[in-house]
Amino acid sequence: MAIPTSLIPCLSFEPISSSASYSSSSFPSQSLGPFKPHCRALKMDNHNPTSKSNAPLLVCCSAREIGSNSDPVNGSMKHQISSIAPSGMTLNEASMSMPSCKWRRVLLKVSGEALAGDRLQNIDPKVTMTIAREVASVTRLGIEVAIVVGGGNIFRGSSWAGCSGLDRSSADYIGMLATVMNAIFLQATMESIGIPTRVQTAFRMSEVAEPYIRRRAVRHLEKGRVVIFAAGTGNPFFTTDTAAALRCAEINAEVLLKATNVDGVYDDDPRQNPNACLLETLTYQEVTSKDLSVMDMTAITLCQENNIPVVVFNLTKPDNISKAIKGERVGTLIGGTWNSMVTSS
Repeated sequence: MAIPTSLIPCLSFEPISSSASYSSSSFPSQSLGPFKPHCRALKMDNHNPTSKSNAPLLVCCSAREIGSNSDPVNGSMKHQISSIAPSGMTLNEASMSMPSCKWRRVLLKVSGEALAGDRLQNIDPKVTMTIAREVASVTRLGIEVAIVVGGGNIFRGSSWAGCSGLDRSSADYIGMLATVMNAIFLQATMESIGIPTRVQTAFRMSEVAEPYIRRRAVRHLEKGRVVIFAAGTGNPFFTTDTAAALRCAEINAEVLLKATNVDGVYDDDPRQNPNACLLETLTYQEVTSKDLSVMDMTAITLCQENNIPVVVFNLTKPDNISKAIKGERVGTLIGGTWNSMVTSS
């Protein structure tokens, strides 16, 4: 019988005698944490004339059992399995070669204005491809990435409220639909270079995306998929910055990365004051007391209450996204210190 090559790392073969008889009860049923044992012994019939003395016993072991010295056949300490990583290295070698990163699960907030790029069109394909490639470079390191997208490049509800009798709630719902458009475009770009991606929306749009379910989102992340959250919080009067802070807390992300068109947070508007200074670190209290236009107060307060650090950085500079995700010094850090971060190479 042909054995799929995808199963080879977790299979072992033990020669047994024809007089042996085994059943699934022959194996210990100890707890293996999140991995359930999947071991089965093929029962050999003493009276079966076709059985051979060298017939192999096929044992399928769970991930936790790979590399252990326990022998499920006779209880001896001779059972050896070689654990091979997909790249051809052993698992120990792969873990040793993996660079040290500050965070293992991050949430990236991409504003709609950043997706517009040079503003010649609503969405700049070059920008989405840059995001996709840099996210791909860090997902290969085992970092779990979730993304919240804005919709200001297509429609900003707060700006259109009151025009032609459009009330604020209706305007905000239109803005939420704009974020779904951006999310689908970004998903298509990521999947075009081989990144498995899921879009989850705050209200049901089953034909184009999954509904937001926290446990399902976390499961996608654990499987190495990028999850894009769209439609904000699903409620009017809340910005996508607040949605990013909320989703960050819900999925237990370790940091909120806010990608913008500026290098970070300044003490003044750099477009009006050329002498404005870039602030490397800030506290949540400084953001609120100085009324710095980083995020809306609801989002900052939510991050403060849940001890979520925020990194504000420039999306347009090469490698800034991957540097920020890996925890390198870039932009402005709110609610933390750079001393505990991975220094930039």
